[in-house]
Amino acid sequence: MAGVVGEVYSKFLLRKVALISVLLLALIVLASVAVSVGAASVGMKGAISALFGGGDRFTKVIVLRMRLPRVLMAILAGAGLAASGTVMQGVLRNPLASPFTLGVASAAGFGAALAMVLGASFASWGKYVVATNAFMFATLASFLVYGLAKLRGATSEGMILAGIAIMYMFSALTSVLEYMGKKEDVHAIVFWLMGNLSGADFGKVLVVLIVISISLPLLIMRSWDLNALTLGDEAAESLGVNVERARMVGMVLSSLATSGVICFTGTIGFVGLVSPHITRMAIGGDNRFLIPASCLSGALLLLGADTIARTVLAPTEVPVGIMTSLVGIPFFLYLLFRKRREYWR
Repeated sequence: MAGVVGEVYSKFLLRKVALISVLLLALIVLASVAVSVGAASVGMKGAISALFGGGDRFTKVIVLRMRLPRVLMAILAGAGLAASGTVMQGVLRNPLASPFTLGVASAAGFGAALAMVLGASFASWGKYVVATNAFMFATLASFLVYGLAKLRGATSEGMILAGIAIMYMFSALTSVLEYMGKKEDVHAIVFWLMGNLSGADFGKVLVVLIVISISLPLLIMRSWDLNALTLGDEAAESLGVNVERARMVGMVLSSLATSGVICFTGTIGFVGLVSPHITRMAIGGDNRFLIPASCLSGALLLLGADTIARTVLAPTEVPVGIMTSLVGIPFFLYLLFRKRREYWR
């Protein structure tokens, strides 16, 4: 009997590892395509040659200075947003939970708008003034959500309601700044809120990499607690999980990952909502595999959307946030009308 169970479990693991391997291979292929296409097509052969130090100067500039940082940012941003959405949906047991429905993105938008309109910032770091403000306000929003929910015992329902309140508050404040700002300020705010990867460079990629490298392993290490939380608070407590602490840690780490991404990219919606669901349908709800697989699917989704956004109307670029929303809105409506009990079955 034990041998049969062990064989079934081995096949269970093999299928999940195989899917993660396929997603990784697909991401590598898509990244190779992404650096080779654009307004100035250099071809797959030319792009790969430039990556390894070959090719002419023109190709190297396009591939290494313009496209490679953008591709890397899309991969890291997609992975971070997807991981954050996966954890938030798990700890809150709500399929509609994401960094954007819980107010983190709205707070980041307000922080960016504050720097653009009034020049007010937490730090004067040159070109990172807007990013610093967005990061600080997004982080502040996560603590506000937890603080408000704490008044009701830090339940999942309390956190969702607090997140909605925070989202509307910062959205209203951003609207006030748009009303006060000059024409060019309003244009800059709207462009930032649409989400864009065109400003990516290796310095920003490095910062996002550090944030993701800190938060993602810590989230994966808490996979067992997240698995227990999906069974309900009482069941998790019976398994020895400190529910309130696990929920707080999950929310803070996922908010940190989200803040580190959107402070450079603007508000890219629906990646953190759609990617976890797509992955969960294929791989199941075990967070040991779901989080890494969601990261890869999120990276694929955002990189694919950005590649389409900068090539479909080339040389004009469509903000990537628009492309992801076009994919995410129908899926969001599908989840909205799907029974919650059926989802978690």
